[in-house]
Amino acid sequence: MNSVIELPTRREEAWRYSRVERLQGENLDDWRIIDIAEGESFRDTLLIADGPDTRPTELHRWRVTVGEGARCELFAVLSSAEYARLEIEVTLKQGAHFELGGITVGGRETVREFVTRVVHAEPEATSNQTVRSVHWGHGTGNFLGNIDVVRHAQKTDAAQDFKGLLLEKGASVNAVPQLEIFADDVKCAHGASVGQLDETARFYMGARGLSPDLARRLLVQAFLGDALVAWDDEGARQAMMQVALDKVDKAL
Repeated sequence: MNSVIELPTRREEAWRYSRVERLQGENLDDWRIIDIAEGESFRDTLLIADGPDTRPTELHRWRVTVGEGARCELFAVLSSAEYARLEIEVTLKQGAHFELGGITVGGRETVREFVTRVVHAEPEATSNQTVRSVHWGHGTGNFLGNIDVVRHAQKTDAAQDFKGLLLEKGASVNAVPQLEIFADDVKCAHGASVGQLDETARFYMGARGLSPDLARRLLVQAFLGDALVAWDDEGARQAMMQVALDKVDKAL
């Protein structure tokens, strides 16, 4: 029962930027378990959007094991709830691949975040995480990502790429990408950047007859698109992207 589970605090790195006060009444021991068998492929999505079933707190915790030579693709858009969090723990066996494409958008006082830990437990596995955040008002977008490479997991190829876009003063984006590598024959990279809309590009587009709203929408769409580029289902990808773009349009 949740009553006997100690709630986390913001002193813990994984909850550093969270709204932990929103966790009252949540079952923190409720994990979704995903086991992908050797050689299999698995894809799933999470869409937290405005609707009658959206709760003030949307907490999703997934534990994923990707078997030898298997592939796991997860794509998520967090665009609703006062506090929305997707936490993923992944263990990769030999030659497995993990792909994450994530988007957070929001304003007001909302917090939306991805927290990941990817463990390369055996050799020759690959992983790629691409997260994009667009926020305004006093909204906050977070990405805390760990990549752990154990000592014998040679030939690992792992990457994290996070970018945040602030549309108004007062919004914030936080990124904490971390690597812990004990093997010596690996290829690992991570990057994080936060900025505002390219005013030169907006001016260029305006000079060619595009309205400010359309110019902003096109720039935001191009920015967010990177997170879903690995998804080969164009129709589903565009539908998910539309949810994120509609959120921006309604708010600004």
